[in-house]
Amino acid sequence: MSKIKRSTGNLLMCLTEIIIGILLLINPVGFTSGIIITLGIMLAIMGIGSIVGYFKADPEEAAEKSGLAKGLVFVFLAFVCIFKTGWLIAAFPLITVFYGVLILVSGISKVQWAVDMLRQKQKYWFVALIGAVLSLVFAALVLANPFSSTVVLWTFIAVSLIIEAIVDILAFIFGRK
Repeated sequence: MSKIKRSTGNLLMCLTEIIIGILLLINPVGFTSGIIITLGIMLAIMGIGSIVGYFKADPEEAAEKSGLAKGLVFVFLAFVCIFKTGWLIAAFPLITVFYGVLILVSGISKVQWAVDMLRQKQKYWFVALIGAVLSLVFAALVLANPFSSTVVLWTFIAVSLIIEAIVDILAFIFGRK
């Protein structure tokens, strides 16, 4: 049963990567702004919840958990995300490095998947290895040159997400045989 859940989760992740890739190709800056604003809304909800929780708790417990300070920080970050989205987009090269590290970690995980398939003597293990190598190459490209243009980078990220997801889906399909 857990193998089925893992497989379904992997397929859903691949489909999500394809959808995100397509949305990034359509409007990269708009998509990025939407993600940042959505993050801001979530931070605002968490901040308000933390502030309300602070005032509902008894004084000793409230002082121990620092709910008011956490809530105010979350609300401040929410305002930055919602009303100063441009600042975060301007900080994009730093975000790009973070994305490159995430791709690198994903690629290393995919190496594990390919080796597991090889050790289990699955016929198409090399498809998973191709996906791992692509992830590692994309990570190296992103980390070597975080690009100065947001649009160029988002286009690159979109294409890499779509390609990786398609290869991962093929690895999943061929890995079941």
